[in-house]
Amino acid sequence: MQPRLVAVAMSLVCEVIRMSSGLVQKQSAHREAADDCRACLECSRDNGCVRCPEKLFLFLQRDGMSHHGSCVHACPAGHYGQRGTDANRCMKCRSPDCEHCFSRDFCTKCKAGLQLYKGRCLSTCPEGTHAHQTDCRDDCAGAAMSEWSQWSTCLHDGAPCGFRWGKQTRSRNRTTEEKAAGPCWTHSETQRCRMKKKCPTERSKNKKERLGRKRGRKRQQLLSSGSNVGDSPTRTTDAP
Repeated sequence: MQPRLVAVAMSLVCEVIRMSSGLVQKQSAHREAADDCRACLECSRDNGCVRCPEKLFLFLQRDGMSHHGSCVHACPAGHYGQRGTDANRCMKCRSPDCEHCFSRDFCTKCKAGLQLYKGRCLSTCPEGTHAHQTDCRDDCAGAAMSEWSQWSTCLHDGAPCGFRWGKQTRSRNRTTEEKAAGPCWTHSETQRCRMKKKCPTERSKNKKERLGRKRGRKRQQLLSSGSNVGDSPTRTTDAP
């Protein structure tokens, strides 16, 4: 009888230990999930944040075959913040040489050893520019220049109309009397511009002229018929 009671007691003790262990593991997992989801509006225990508050960005970090989300105030290096109607997300810069970028294809800071020029990260500065700290600057930078000229006519491959978009340019010259060779003598800029999509053609012009002549002839005929009616004699019939 006594060994049986001992066996029952041992089994009860083991069951209590097992239940306590499971409870501790569950509490630990719940605590980790709670810490991980602290800034989330919606969270998954397996994938982290799914939805963030309005001012935060959702950053998805690859973890093996899955993604783990977190809500951040600023996106990490190599990413930029993209705000949307449904969510704000951290998007990856296209170039691996970007440390920070304004959009997918426009870098604002390059990794060490590279120079930034017009949104691109280069190993050497292009012709007509020189290295200044981490940027490539135009050789004309700092030169005294005249006022900008007026923008040129908006053209697309030489045509002033017939397309939705075209390009126009403006320029300015160096004001100093020194003769500067190379690109510093004249500085120009190009911008996109809207065009007249429909061009006036000779055919449409002739069509309008023919329509005007036709309306003129019709008006003349109406005037002539009205005068003829007024001049026609009135017939009278004698009574029997």
